[in-house]
Amino acid sequence: MIAPKSFELALGENGVATITLSRPETLNSLTFEVYEELRDTFHVLDREDAVRAIVITGKGKAFCSGGDQHAIIADLMKRDMAGMLAFTRVTGALIRNMRACRRPIVAAVNGTAVGAGAVIAIAADFRVASEHAKFGFIFPRVGLCGADMGAAYLLPRIIGLGRASELLFLGDIVRAEEALKMGLVHRVVAADACVPDATALAERLAAGPAFAHAMTKQMLESEYTMSLDQAIEAEAQAQAVCMMHADFRTAHEGWTKKEPFAFAGSKVPFKVGP
Repeated sequence: MIAPKSFELALGENGVATITLSRPETLNSLTFEVYEELRDTFHVLDREDAVRAIVITGKGKAFCSGGDQHAIIADLMKRDMAGMLAFTRVTGALIRNMRACRRPIVAAVNGTAVGAGAVIAIAADFRVASEHAKFGFIFPRVGLCGADMGAAYLLPRIIGLGRASELLFLGDIVRAEEALKMGLVHRVVAADACVPDATALAERLAAGPAFAHAMTKQMLESEYTMSLDQAIEAEAQAQAVCMMHADFRTAHEGWTKKEPFAFAGSKVPFKVGP
């Protein structure tokens, strides 16, 4: 495991790694260093056998307020086009590494998630939002394209093209309950339950079949550009590979005997039954 300097990273015994953005005085805004360390951390966690699921959240009253106005924006104003592109490629690489990471990622959106913070939230596989959470793809408010860091790719897949167009063109702020209604988040909980609920979900995922979960995430990504015939064939091959994995036999024996069992690498028994 690595020891990042710009945020907190902890690994629980149950296989859940928790990333906590820890600049509450700036609503967990992102600096050049934070972008780079987050990018590298997701790459490393994807190669750690002990990591079976990931939670990302923020300290204080915000999840993430996007790029730091003082640490980043002031510097960008001095750059030429090549310098601007170098920066935007770094920010995009963070999202690419989140989607490439084959561990399920749960965003515990404990408060404000705007700009790059909103994109980080939608790059996760699951979003548990505090009742005080709010989302905003606010790029057009500062004269920028709403399509940033993969937002125009990810957001329509989550809430549909019409809703995504509305948020990316207008930059409106969406509060938790509205986000739930449009499918932007999976659930809304009390503020003090946000991180515990997200962690419980991550623990449930961590107790599951890590190999099969990795395959599920891979197929969700790769099937997006396939035809139905291609997707069916790809899934046939993926499922056949999973059937050859030891977890399939372990689960079959556990369900047959109606006894708890543990998938490969998990320290948490999987309970048999509904």
